[in-house]
Amino acid sequence: MALNWTMLNSDRTPVHLPRESTIMTVDSGAEVSLTIPDTPPTASAASGGSGGERKLQGTGKLFLTDQRLIFVSESDGGGSTAFNTLTLPLPSILSARFEQPYLGSNYVSIDIRPSPDGGLTPGTRSEIRLKNQGIFQLVSLLEKTRERAVYMRRQLREEEETLPAYASPQGPSRGGGTPVDAPPGYEA
Repeated sequence: MALNWTMLNSDRTPVHLPRESTIMTVDSGAEVSLTIPDTPPTASAASGGSGGERKLQGTGKLFLTDQRLIFVSESDGGGSTAFNTLTLPLPSILSARFEQPYLGSNYVSIDIRPSPDGGLTPGTRSEIRLKNQGIFQLVSLLEKTRERAVYMRRQLREEEETLPAYASPQGPSRGGGTPVDAPPGYEA
């Protein structure tokens, strides 16, 4: 959930994170539109105005890895409604839905949880359309990969949150089956 933060190689492919592998690549024709709500006013806007909703669009390549969904535009995002890259860590995808409108092409609708200082706000939505191929394979792989990434993150949290093993208290705490600190008249 970071806008224009992806590190790119000279051939405009993303630099992989440690232990990251690519699952699917869409080499061209991926259309991504972002709707960013409640955007604060830009420096060029007149003072006192509200930011409102901002819509950005880009066409380029899409990379699905085992850790992220990455969009890289064909150019360096020259217009005011264009962007260069979009990085979505898979656990930050709140939901992904396959949409089939009556008129128009099928697309994936994604609700995004933004990261701090990533350029996006809560409530950000994205739509992905593919010009040169069907989108169902992307939807299927995205859901499976996202579920696995969320599962792995939960496993790591559970391992970190496990309580340490406690040893039994040292010394005599029981005398003949009755605790030493038992109230008067208590028998086990």
